[in-house]
Amino acid sequence: MRLTDALTTTPGPRDAPGTELPPLSARQAAGVVGDVLLPVVAGGVIVRRPRAMSLLERTGWDRRGVERMRALRALHGSGPLPLTVRGRAYAMVLDPGDAERVLAGTPDPFSPATVEKRSSLAQFQPHGVLISAGRERAERREFVEQVLETPEPLHDLAGPLTGVIREEAAVLLAQGERSGQLRWEDFDAAWWRTVRRIVLGDAARDDTTLTAQLGALRSAANWSLAGPRRKRLRSAFLARVRSYAARAEPGSLAERVAGTPAATGTDRAGQIPHWLFAYDAAGMAAARALALLATHPREGEQARAEALGGTPAAPRELPYLRGCALESVRLWPTTPLILRESTAETSWEGGTLPAGTVFALYTPYLHRADPAGAYADSFAPRQWTEETGRQARANPALVPFSSGPAGCPGENLVLFTVSTLLAALLEGHGYTLASHPELRPAAPVPATLDHFALRFRVHPVSAG
Repeated sequence: MRLTDALTTTPGPRDAPGTELPPLSARQAAGVVGDVLLPVVAGGVIVRRPRAMSLLERTGWDRRGVERMRALRALHGSGPLPLTVRGRAYAMVLDPGDAERVLAGTPDPFSPATVEKRSSLAQFQPHGVLISAGRERAERREFVEQVLETPEPLHDLAGPLTGVIREEAAVLLAQGERSGQLRWEDFDAAWWRTVRRIVLGDAARDDTTLTAQLGALRSAANWSLAGPRRKRLRSAFLARVRSYAARAEPGSLAERVAGTPAATGTDRAGQIPHWLFAYDAAGMAAARALALLATHPREGEQARAEALGGTPAAPRELPYLRGCALESVRLWPTTPLILRESTAETSWEGGTLPAGTVFALYTPYLHRADPAGAYADSFAPRQWTEETGRQARANPALVPFSSGPAGCPGENLVLFTVSTLLAALLEGHGYTLASHPELRPAAPVPATLDHFALRFRVHPVSAG
């Protein structure tokens, strides 16, 4: 979606009662654009914008979006609620059952390859699974799942990857001990060194040019249909990725890419850019999880106890720390809008919606309002663990990594990476959040946490 598109709404046509679901009024649609769609676009759909994130945090704009959707549900029922944005048909999904239906029905009749998504992601991953269709999509998805070992809590490479994560955590901690603080800039640099080593191998550790190229392409992708086509830069970036894939360094995902059979047309190395893109969002989630643990003493102590509860160098599942990571993404979704475009007319309670409708799951609402259940604005990592029966996993409204056939194939690998890093950071150090907003156990968790502004004071703690 273009920013200019989000500023103009037009009411859609009303069909006879009992046929097509009637759209929201122009005034109601404008409210959705202003309080829901516009902040998502302003914050950056493909890469976050620092100034916009600061503005969203200061103004509580995201909270207004959640309240807007809550009010519309009270007025109109569970939806979906159709609206037209500059001639494009959308439907806001409010009900957990409807959300489950849309995500489970991917890719047919609910395709993830929307026009907006194809235009954006093609900037840096023209052959990625999310913007593929038909047999090509199925073959690429199968290849990606094999490389990432999608269903496995611990990837077969968990041993060497644990070493990589802990090495980079040690570098970050040494820097924090010298300065007495941990800033987002330092965390982000360490995170990207870790990601480049995990995905491409040790040779890519200090290749900041690769990350800068991806960042520039993602910035262009933020504008979707209105963005400039950075074809020369894209070619340079993809050539750089392919050069690492060709070396297939042992112990990296690139090695698995080279060694995993694939159908003709899969473009094995062409799947790597999406993993780099997804890992960036995971870094945001990791830093925010650390902020939650630093400000919630009971949860922080339980997380630290789990970190100290095994052999440090051995790969572990770390269920509680995984729950902390999942809570970070639930509370501050890294994908605020999950989009699916219908390939056929679909029937809903009260009427139908035509083919070509873009179904939008506004995850801050699903994760925070009534569909979220009892933990809406609380930090509750235990709801994701075995001890509590994994209530969150059973709630179709909670989709931190999406779900269904187009759910994130790297969820387990991402959770392993984040939880292992958090364990390494917590073993011998404590953290005091030194940035705003203030997070307190007894207060609702704020709707936005600007990760760019995060800053911690670091201090050693004894193992006892």
